[in-house]
Amino acid sequence: MKNIITTLVLIFVLSAVALAQNFSGPPAFTPDVLDNPIDGGLGLLLGAGAAYGAKKLRDHRQKKAREQKDEANHEA
Repeated sequence: MKNIITTLVLIFVLSAVALAQNFSGPPAFTPDVLDNPIDGGLGLLLGAGAAYGAKKLRDHRQKKAREQKDEANHEA
């Protein structure tokens, strides 16, 4: 039953994506329009990735310090 539901949802999503495509004529592009910059979004993604990595590193170090402290308490 789960496979049937998954298949139906997949078919629905793919058909919605196919219908959302605009196939009427050439794209509306004018040469005088500048491309959109991706620098701002890319910088945000890099910053978020660095913050996430720093948090994971800090959590790992804190967990390691707690384990060493617990180990020292058990030996004493």
